Amino acid sequence: MTTTLAGKNYPLGATCDGNGTNFALFSANATKVELCLFDKVTETEIKRIELTEYTDEVWHIYLPEVKAGTLYGYRVYGPYEPHNGHRFNPAKLLLDPYAKQLNKSFSWSEQHYGFDINSRQLDLMIDTTDNSNCMPKCVVTENLSGLNNSVTVADNETIIYEAHVKGFTKLNPNVPVEMRGTFKGLGQPSVIQYFKDLGVTSVELLPVHAFFDESFALEKGLKNYWGYNSIAFFATEPRYCQQNELKEFQQMVDAFHQAGLQVILDVVYNHTAEGNHMGPTYSFKGIDNASYYRLENEDKRFYINHSGCGNTLNLAHPRVLQLVMDSLRYWVEVMGIDGFRFDLAPILGRQDQRGNDNFYGHSSFFAALRQDPVLAHVKLIAEPWDIGHGGYQLGQFPGNWYEWNDRFRDAVRRFWRGDDNMIPELAKRLHGSGDIFEHHGRRPYASVNVVTTHDGYTLHDLVTYEQRHNLANGEQNRDGHGSNFSRNYGVEGETNDADINQIRLQQKRNILATLFLAQGTPMLLAGDERNNSQQGNNNAYCQDNEITWLTWHKEDEAQVRFVQQLIKLRKQHPLLNRLNYQHGHKVSKKTGLQDLSWFNCHGEAMDEGNWHNKSLKSFAMMLADTEHEEINDKGQDKVYDDDALLIIFNAHDHEHKFQLPKLKGNWTQIINTADSSPQINANKIEDSLLSISAFSCSVLTYSQKDIQGL
Repeated sequence: MTTTLAGKNYPLGATCDGNGTNFALFSANATKVELCLFDKVTETEIKRIELTEYTDEVWHIYLPEVKAGTLYGYRVYGPYEPHNGHRFNPAKLLLDPYAKQLNKSFSWSEQHYGFDINSRQLDLMIDTTDNSNCMPKCVVTENLSGLNNSVTVADNETIIYEAHVKGFTKLNPNVPVEMRGTFKGLGQPSVIQYFKDLGVTSVELLPVHAFFDESFALEKGLKNYWGYNSIAFFATEPRYCQQNELKEFQQMVDAFHQAGLQVILDVVYNHTAEGNHMGPTYSFKGIDNASYYRLENEDKRFYINHSGCGNTLNLAHPRVLQLVMDSLRYWVEVMGIDGFRFDLAPILGRQDQRGNDNFYGHSSFFAALRQDPVLAHVKLIAEPWDIGHGGYQLGQFPGNWYEWNDRFRDAVRRFWRGDDNMIPELAKRLHGSGDIFEHHGRRPYASVNVVTTHDGYTLHDLVTYEQRHNLANGEQNRDGHGSNFSRNYGVEGETNDADINQIRLQQKRNILATLFLAQGTPMLLAGDERNNSQQGNNNAYCQDNEITWLTWHKEDEAQVRFVQQLIKLRKQHPLLNRLNYQHGHKVSKKTGLQDLSWFNCHGEAMDEGNWHNKSLKSFAMMLADTEHEEINDKGQDKVYDDDALLIIFNAHDHEHKFQLPKLKGNWTQIINTADSSPQINANKIEDSLLSISAFSCSVLTYSQKDIQGL
């Protein structure tokens, strides 16, 4: 290699134009930057080139002889002064923050530490051991053509399915063995058809950005399974690629889009895999620690840790904000992604009007997203809490965001396990949590209704275990949530007791029915439709094995069919996914029914005494058609098959007689979760006094269409 040109400071990263490659790296505090090129086979360093051009705090160079497929990394020089926030160490090979592909999966070594781990001065003493032999290399990539077949799903019609790329396919008998655990496996026709048959509209994938395993997990023989330890925000995780080809992910998304399914990515822009001051150096620490991370004011040796993972990305810095925005646009424009779920999202908005460390709904990040022509139209979902002060921000995100609703989760769990005084809280959640979200024009779909997620119990374990069983995580069962609001119904764990198993199955049906019958956006955890269990482990982040991989037993098909029917019901009855909040103010001219009403077991409107009766565990919600007055996102009139839906909930441990509201018309029961093999069938009700079994949910339709003269 003999020719070098100045190149350009934009775009950042390695940009191959077919004739050569432009390299551009931001570092405001470095004194020197070297580009290292490596042999593709042996990974030995074959050339080291200094980037002599420096424009607007970007180091850059153009190399005519470098083509796609070239392996590279950086060595960055500058002061090693932890107390001043600087951790430059040219002995450590660093990943390009804009790298679009890594050549292999991560391999842990103590050589990744930028400091001498044997020194009494801890991280204050620099280590000069070269780590390039065990560090993944960045790959110069060709410019992929972007996907132009994005899928649009109306906000109020969205049904999310949270899945893990490997966990969903690893044991799936319908996926070729060589493709299991990969993007190619997830994009197989059989998998796509499964999602279609289930009826979900949007598949939300746990993190696929390249991530590294934590040393403490590897020391225990475990791995980071969930992937919330990102290090490369443009690159896919190599372990999910069959042949480590960049197109594999894009092809998977294309297969989803061809089937009309959206793909949503769970992304982690709140911290990186480099940990705290005692963590390794992979990229950002060595490139410009003081710019990329939020550091303590008193001593910049230490990191602000709103993530609980050791560090916090500094989105208040314009170059870090640019990194995140560029990454998001790349996944939309090139990879075809339809939306994002942001892990620990309040961190992204921790910059108020005065520059203080408070959550601010109009922060630079939110403002940038709102005006961005690419990102303004994709789904944006927040995990609305972090561990910093004022970190719980449910309901406080901008109006175009969805938010995971843990209040819904806890209310549903506590109601069905039989807790007292839960009817008022559950009613609010069934209503779409208007008490939380109904402001600034927000709609019911802003509430992402979750009962289970990757973090915590599966649905099966929620009704099987009362204590967490996390010994396999190697932390003496001290990790994971302590308050799970679960119940085992007499025996901890699996049992052959037929009565216990029957009530467990019934409770799972109750919870699933509540999830899909509530206003808001339902999210189903992958495997909950299949009775998937993690053996009571409610923090399986490090279990890359049969504990977390989905099972595919034929005996689970009955529950799969029940979920399919619930989703079909939700789609066929738009009363279940209204665009606007209802408060009982609208009255149907046809039936005289309010758009929303609540009934006690006597068929009468709930009064103050009912709402404040702490021991009451049975009530009903009625949703009525107010003459097709609502308009959906596409501007088309909603079409109702029935005049009203009545949903009866009974969490008592005994049968309850329920008097149906006295109306002139026909009642038809379409769901009874107490049925051993529930099917959504039309069973006309002749007796207005209906028996509701213990721990059960019934759904009835009401219609006047058969009344003479109507």
